[in-house]
Amino acid sequence: MEQAETIDGVLLSSTMDLKSFYGLDFTDSSRQVRLFNPEEVSDPASIRFAVCWQPDSDSFARYPNLQMAMSVGAGVDALLANRGLDEETLVCRVRDPHQADLMAGYACHEVLHFLRSFARMKDQQSARIWNPLPMSPPVETRIAVLGNGTMGAAVARALAAMGFSVAVACRSDPEDPLAGVSYHSGADSLAMACKGSRIAINVLPLTDETENILNSQLFDQLETGAWLIQIGRGEHLHEADFAAALDDGRLAGASLDVFREEPLPADHAFWRDDRLRITPHIASDSTPSVVAQQIHASAVELLQGQRPQLAIDRRQGY
Repeated sequence: MEQAETIDGVLLSSTMDLKSFYGLDFTDSSRQVRLFNPEEVSDPASIRFAVCWQPDSDSFARYPNLQMAMSVGAGVDALLANRGLDEETLVCRVRDPHQADLMAGYACHEVLHFLRSFARMKDQQSARIWNPLPMSPPVETRIAVLGNGTMGAAVARALAAMGFSVAVACRSDPEDPLAGVSYHSGADSLAMACKGSRIAINVLPLTDETENILNSQLFDQLETGAWLIQIGRGEHLHEADFAAALDDGRLAGASLDVFREEPLPADHAFWRDDRLRITPHIASDSTPSVVAQQIHASAVELLQGQRPQLAIDRRQGY
């Protein structure tokens, strides 16, 4: 059978204009890959791949020959949980090296904001109080990094470079461990990394095993009055256990960037809690140029009958 010269894709999102935001128009740069908004698709049977961000569950039903669904972000849990996506459809994700650097920058910012008491400094400024606060060297602060994928490794690298005592929980021991960083793998990895840690930073992928993993059992391992930096997925946080840990002092507070429901509802209790720092899922984002390049490359691989390099392992969930 003669191989097709072009491959058609559709942009599926319930919350954003993907074509405009990421510059996903290949008309002038490619004769092989064509991308359409749903209303521009005249022949649904010609669509072989979808570019997605939070698509509705019925978004895929119109396209009978869909072979690949690609997330514009690093997370694919929403796609894997989407009941409208056939289990045989390849799931891909963007892997942007700059995104890991952005994530590490966010984590380091929140670490320093807590440890150097910048919130209190702001209050002192408002009250015109000159009161230097005591500090300790980074090496005396143990920080647990939960997850050692692209994001977790970047966070650990940045913290280690700043001199912190870093403990990483990972599925298996890394092939290229960072000097001075302790790694914990296996069934007790989270407890071992968190034991005695002043700060816990969650960058785990969302799987059946990691849902609700930020719970009382984990909080009990941390140093009393610890700080949580939650930049994984909203479903990782057991909210009732979290509220209890805040109220009994096990946690002093938290930086929360991801939530079970996004946008975070205006009546959610998190908004009114001064112990929390809320950001709207901006710890990192994919670079538009990288997103466009990787979507184009994955579509061409699919056109050529290859398994895209950015396809994930559905069994592992990432």
